[in-house]
Amino acid sequence: MTAQGGAANPQPEASGPTSVRLDVWLWSARLMPTRSAATTACRGGHVRRNGEPTKAAQRVVVGDELRLRSPGKERIVVITKILTKRVGAPIAREAYEDHSPEPAPQLAAAPPRRDRGAGRPTKRERRALDRLRGREDSDRR
Repeated sequence: MTAQGGAANPQPEASGPTSVRLDVWLWSARLMPTRSAATTACRGGHVRRNGEPTKAAQRVVVGDELRLRSPGKERIVVITKILTKRVGAPIAREAYEDHSPEPAPQLAAAPPRRDRGAGRPTKRERRALDRLRGREDSDRR
């Protein structure tokens, strides 16, 4: 110890951890609302790390590619910064590069809506809606 009370040979401090659990990173980077949701997604096979199915407890490092599947879309991100605590959205966006494909274009016209208070659709109207949505009468039996 020196006269100032510090260590005689101080070690240079690292800028932070080099790896972190996958579920912690997903939660910290605001890609998942909770750690338990991240864990459930990993268990369900909806998260892949570098093309391989992964577990929530596996460690991720800078440069890893993550593929997150959710209903209707797939998100592809490359980790650029390790996060261990949940941070604000602008900082979280700097922790990864988003390489997700563009979402599929939605239908040009919105499906017809019934006027408020018009009641339930008649059988004819329901069948017309089913045809519009691509359902067949044989699917109902």
